[in-house]
Amino acid sequence: MKSRSVIFAIILLVAGVANGYSQKKPLSTKMALGFHLKQNQHDFGIGLNITSPYFASQRVAVRLKGNLMWNQYLNNDDVTVWSPYSNLSLGVVGVGGELADFIRLYGEGGVVLLFPSDEFSTQNTRFGGYGLFGFEFFMAHNNSYFIEIGGIGTGAVADKVVGKPIYSNGMLINVGFRYQF
Repeated sequence: MKSRSVIFAIILLVAGVANGYSQKKPLSTKMALGFHLKQNQHDFGIGLNITSPYFASQRVAVRLKGNLMWNQYLNNDDVTVWSPYSNLSLGVVGVGGELADFIRLYGEGGVVLLFPSDEFSTQNTRFGGYGLFGFEFFMAHNNSYFIEIGGIGTGAVADKVVGKPIYSNGMLINVGFRYQF
C-alpha cells in the first residue's frame, strides 16, 4: 500500500513538472538589483548585487557583487573579535534551465577582489575566484528570491592573528532577493 502511494506521488510530481514545461512563460531577463546575506567559509556578510540584462539568446548575464564581511577570530586575549572587511566580485552567469514557470537554474563564476582589514592582515588587497550553482524562484514576474551554493578561493591568510588562519576560502552560500527592472 505504501509503495503505491509513493509511486502515485512521483507520477503526480512528474506530471506537474511536465505541465509546467508545456505552459511555461519566459522568466524575466531584464537588468536586476538585489540584496543578499552570505557566508564565505566562517565569515558572515551582507551585500548588494546588480545583474546585466541577459544576452546570447537570453542565457548569459554579467553580475557585480559588493559585500561587507566580518572575519571572526580570537585575539591575543582569547576574546572573539569580528573585524569587518569588504570584497567585490565580477562574474558571468549562465542559465542552465528553467523548471515550471518560476524557477531558473544557473551557474556563475568569476573573480573576487578582497580588501582585508588591517586589524587581521598586512595585505591591502587579495585576488581570487569563485564558482557557484544558483536557484532563482520567481514569486512575481519581476521579483525573485535566490539560493546560491559554491566555492571561493583567495589564498587569504589573517597573518596578524595567532595561528595565521585562512579566511574567504572554501564553501560559499548566498541567499537573497532580486528585483528585475
